[in-house]
Amino acid sequence: MKFVRILCLCLLIGSCQEQPQEARKPELKPTPTVKPLKPIDAEVISKAVLYEANIRQYSSEGSFNAFAEDLPVLKKMGVKILWLMPINPISTTKSKGPLGSYYAVSDYTKVNPEFGSLEDFKALVNKAHELGMYVVLDWVPGHTGWDHVWIKEHSDFYLKNNKGEIIDPIDFRTGKSFGWTDVADLNYNNKEMREALRQAMIYWVKETQIDGFRIDQAYAVPQEFYDKTFEALREIKPVFLLAETDIYHPGGLGLVSKFDASYDWPGHHLSKEVAQSQKNASAYSRHIDQTLSRYGPENIVVNFVSNHDENSWNGTIEESYGKAAHAFMALNFTTPGMPLVYSGQEYDLNKRLRFFEKDSFPKTTGKTMDLLTQLGALKNNHPALESGANGGSYRKLPTTKETQVFAFERAKGGDTLIVMANLSKDYAQFNMPYDGVFKRYHDFKTKKLSSSYQYDMKPWEFWILLKE
Repeated sequence: MKFVRILCLCLLIGSCQEQPQEARKPELKPTPTVKPLKPIDAEVISKAVLYEANIRQYSSEGSFNAFAEDLPVLKKMGVKILWLMPINPISTTKSKGPLGSYYAVSDYTKVNPEFGSLEDFKALVNKAHELGMYVVLDWVPGHTGWDHVWIKEHSDFYLKNNKGEIIDPIDFRTGKSFGWTDVADLNYNNKEMREALRQAMIYWVKETQIDGFRIDQAYAVPQEFYDKTFEALREIKPVFLLAETDIYHPGGLGLVSKFDASYDWPGHHLSKEVAQSQKNASAYSRHIDQTLSRYGPENIVVNFVSNHDENSWNGTIEESYGKAAHAFMALNFTTPGMPLVYSGQEYDLNKRLRFFEKDSFPKTTGKTMDLLTQLGALKNNHPALESGANGGSYRKLPTTKETQVFAFERAKGGDTLIVMANLSKDYAQFNMPYDGVFKRYHDFKTKKLSSSYQYDMKPWEFWILLKE
């Protein structure tokens, strides 16, 4: 790397004339190509485990290369889609904290040198593809950092106040600033801006063979932008598109239908309330029914106990869920939807990662890694747990303790799973009108279910049973 920097300096000052043409113009030298994985399709998405990678905090190095070293570990966990938080350079003007926010992008077509080079990123994508994993980038279409070249060269790309000053994003619900003073709000009435943003997204798919995008604040962008942009992307290759939104935003259902998956924010908040004994199993069961009814089977929801926002601002999994954490992780993998694992969750991350400065966590394998590995294998390999239009069926099972015990059946093509979970801090004794012989998922010991049995479950205990 030192040689390359010296060579480039020589070129700039007009020396090193004896170097060949390729060396004198390194910007024209082809970078390593990325081999695409087989196209991502509905079948892959239906059984995928999604992993959110916080590159800065994932390792002490905070680099693409360091993260790439652990890809085999994630593969063993059943991870099929890697979602990388924004990898673009970060604006320093008006930035927050020593390193600033990932979401204050200063250039849509470059790599944050904090993480490595474009070649390092391509190597990461190549390794992921070799392991059968897809890579999607976190994309920030609503605003840029204040260092972005558009600020000076295309100020009309941004929203302005009555004084003609570019403004930071405004909360449409209150008419006041979100407080995100480190970013400038983009103006979607400007068609030239839309096209520039679209071409930047096309660049990453063509140049690095990434497999899609997670769209930040998807609800803040006009749906017409998605129509034209997604069509352009899919002309290049099939892509996976995840929206940070849900159907409860204005025009939510129509917006969600344009994406392959979206967030179950209401389910996440409700699960924390159940874990904290503010709501019960009946409320959680109703939410699953309502979600399936409102979204329809083709709109996949992402289920999670943590993500970058939740961890940094609202609390760790231990703070939010306590002893209920593993029960809800199991439900996220077995109820209809796509399970999400956030960086460090597999290592029992028990601290709030700093957002605007460097941080990391110890990689000590424990019970959560074992659980997520087992759940990942179930999700990847059991048709009953597939999601989407052709996913496994879902049927709630009645019990005599509806406020404590949540039970359901998933089935497809002869594959049947039964899940029973005591979603309370108290012991539960109950009956359930269901008969059959099953094997427990974690040790394959036989478990017989009978309408005449009384079951006893410890607080937050759950059973996942496989039909023999």
